[in-house]
Amino acid sequence: MQDNVPENVKKAPLPCPFEKLYPSQLNKDDEFYMKLAYNQAIEAWRADEVPIGAVVVYEDRVIGSAHNQVEFSKDPTAHAEMLAITQAANFLGDWRLNKTRLYVTKEPCPMCSGAVIMSRVGQVIYGVPDTKMGCLGGAYSVHLLEGVNHRVDVKSGVLANECYALLQSFFKLKRVRE
Repeated sequence: MQDNVPENVKKAPLPCPFEKLYPSQLNKDDEFYMKLAYNQAIEAWRADEVPIGAVVVYEDRVIGSAHNQVEFSKDPTAHAEMLAITQAANFLGDWRLNKTRLYVTKEPCPMCSGAVIMSRVGQVIYGVPDTKMGCLGGAYSVHLLEGVNHRVDVKSGVLANECYALLQSFFKLKRVRE
């Protein structure tokens, strides 16, 4: 049965069944910052965006924080990583982000992996690998290509179960709804 709802009338966002995480300020480790990225992913879900969140950290301070905004902005480049990297560069007043760490709930795509290399992010820590489109070890490893002028350190699997459950649930509920 087809919907009789005009295309320009958007359905209300799916309610997010996941709660935000509240990390302790006492231990600012990889899990702490990934929880902040996870909370950004929750915000993405609430905005009816693919639930991916990212934060950029410099000297243990968050200088960029974003979630996907592709649907909202109608901009295919408005991925969490891209937005957080832009915020970080603006904060530092420099496009070179060598001494920063990017935390993201899902392995960066080709575009975002390219932005990581071009902005010289020092380290990327991600939750869920992406075997189809991930470019920092999942499907491809662009950061290891011969001739690349910047080598980024990559770590995966931080809060992987939580990040995976969030993404899997979002798409499962989307498919049921459509």
